[in-house]
Amino acid sequence: MSKQDLDRLVRCGVVNALDFQFARFITRLAGTEDVSLFLGAALVSRDTGRGHVCCDLGVEAGKELLPAESGTPPLLCPDFTAWCKSLQSYPVVGPPGTYCPLVLDGKGRLYLYRYWEYENDLAAFIRRCSGEEVEGVDTALLRSGLERYFPRDGADGPDWQRIAAAVAVTRKLCIISGGPGTGKTTTVARILALLVEQAAGRKLRIALAAPTGKAAARLEEAIGNARRRLHGDPAVIDAIPEEASTLHRLLGTLPGSPYFRHDSGNPLTADVVIVDEASMVDLALMTKLVHALPAGARLILLGDKDQLASVEAGAVLGDICDTGNPHVFHGPADMDIDTYMGLENSNPVPHYPTRDTDETAPMAARAPAIARCIVELRRSYRFGGKSGIGALSRAVRDGRGERALALMKDDLLQDIAWQDLPESEALAPALRAGILNGFTAFLEAEAFSEMMAAFEKFRILCAMRQGPYGAVQVNRLVEAILAEARLIQPGQWYRGRPIMITTNDYNLKLFNGDIGLILPDIRPSEAAGSSSALHPAQDAYAAISKSAGGESPSPLAAFFPTAEGPPRRLPPARLPAHETVYAMTVHKSQGSEFDEVLLLLSDRESPLLTRELLYTGITRARVRVGVWGREPVFRAAAVNRVQRTSGLRDAIWRICEPTFEGMHP
Repeated sequence: MSKQDLDRLVRCGVVNALDFQFARFITRLAGTEDVSLFLGAALVSRDTGRGHVCCDLGVEAGKELLPAESGTPPLLCPDFTAWCKSLQSYPVVGPPGTYCPLVLDGKGRLYLYRYWEYENDLAAFIRRCSGEEVEGVDTALLRSGLERYFPRDGADGPDWQRIAAAVAVTRKLCIISGGPGTGKTTTVARILALLVEQAAGRKLRIALAAPTGKAAARLEEAIGNARRRLHGDPAVIDAIPEEASTLHRLLGTLPGSPYFRHDSGNPLTADVVIVDEASMVDLALMTKLVHALPAGARLILLGDKDQLASVEAGAVLGDICDTGNPHVFHGPADMDIDTYMGLENSNPVPHYPTRDTDETAPMAARAPAIARCIVELRRSYRFGGKSGIGALSRAVRDGRGERALALMKDDLLQDIAWQDLPESEALAPALRAGILNGFTAFLEAEAFSEMMAAFEKFRILCAMRQGPYGAVQVNRLVEAILAEARLIQPGQWYRGRPIMITTNDYNLKLFNGDIGLILPDIRPSEAAGSSSALHPAQDAYAAISKSAGGESPSPLAAFFPTAEGPPRRLPPARLPAHETVYAMTVHKSQGSEFDEVLLLLSDRESPLLTRELLYTGITRARVRVGVWGREPVFRAAAVNRVQRTSGLRDAIWRICEPTFEGMHP
């Protein structure tokens, strides 16, 4: 490979400078200039940065990386078999289980060692725990509890919430998947009541967690509401915790370190760990969580397997659930499934039987243990049979783009709508009415609680962060429209500016996803001496700010809601990284819900526009969703699925036999 080719790899965007320098380091370490090793190292670095766990050489083999230029031939990736044989000849590449910078498995998947170790450890945990049943379960008490907490409502088919509860009580690992409104957190609150009863007076240590501060706050709220609706022994209900934390706070962040205070040598003090919004958890964080679980602890994961995967490497929940492939749920092997789960007079769900039959028994014998640990909640309590949002989300989830477009154009469905995306120069006037309708009440409210409640009713979700239809530009348009309507005063800081924290700050107890408002601090004297006191530089903000009435200057503070009591307030100068959030990316909206959503797509096809992104954006809406886009782009997105390369799915669901005999001596 010539120096010109190397330079072109970066110049043409095939890899970035970091990938390039990593590949240079690996080849120097191996004492070679072999193109196959350079490309393997560069591509695995690139793919890990793009959210993949590894690089599938079988996919890349023979692919044109650089076109012919000025008489030079195109640069192609090597032939698959030859590439693998070449890589395994170098000491910097080893088979699974060896301590080498790069790991090449029998399927031609090339890993950075750290990510191979994460995947291997997580797969080993899942295989082990999914095969473990909890000993000492009081089956009579469980049967009674299922009847009390999951009363029969006469609906046809199995009660999947009851099934999930039975699995969670009897197995060490339980994964509960379901779309919005299927009652995941309600089910978990009842599961916790069952587990407290099973503890028979022994204190049950329960940890509730979520990936982001926003998701943790929503989990707290949902568990609290579900607790108040439970009817039973007050002592049992009181033992159900309401406080949730971020996973980082639960594990204990160590400043300046990728590791946590809690790990295999210092496990959590918990008997049950429940993680909501598990689809947002990346491979590294999930592995560090299972490392920190004490022996005998239960792990319950909640999430929607059809949502977007994590921003960082891996699609852990999707891989665990083997998303896209149908599976049969057979129920725990030692259960009287009909009696426990309310199926005495119901028929099995077509293509998803709930018990072993003569036809499914051979499948049950072959199915891995994880198949007995995953329950998908099917019934939506939020979106009924006539709900446009429900029908639209199902069409998108199933990749039926034409059906989804037809639904949005159906005038009889008032909760969904389609609008052709205007040209970029016409976007601001097209958005003006919706922006004023969506944000006027929020900005005219006076009390902080009223403002937050009004703000959570409407949000613009963007498929992209950058570009004319991206969140950054749309936030600028929103601010210009609101300033023109005299609802805000232009400037870096102004009354009513909504902000979202984008990094974790454990000293300030602000976390990625937390949302607050910039408001006049009318009680600065009360803050003196407190941890949230105004910074001395507050006068700088007073000079460019006005009070709520717009009459006199007033220092500004950032206010964040708390579970109970008044909001926390901090001077803007102390805030960690943050951004304005009238509009946000669909990725950032995960874990949030709004009454009304305006989903802005791009004007052209992109690998970022996927079925999962459409589904996630649409299902953030509780009452109404409008989708603005171009029909060809929407159709393409409905077909395009998130593809995250990893070996986790194979390691859990399938036996991976080496493809190459004697790959490593």
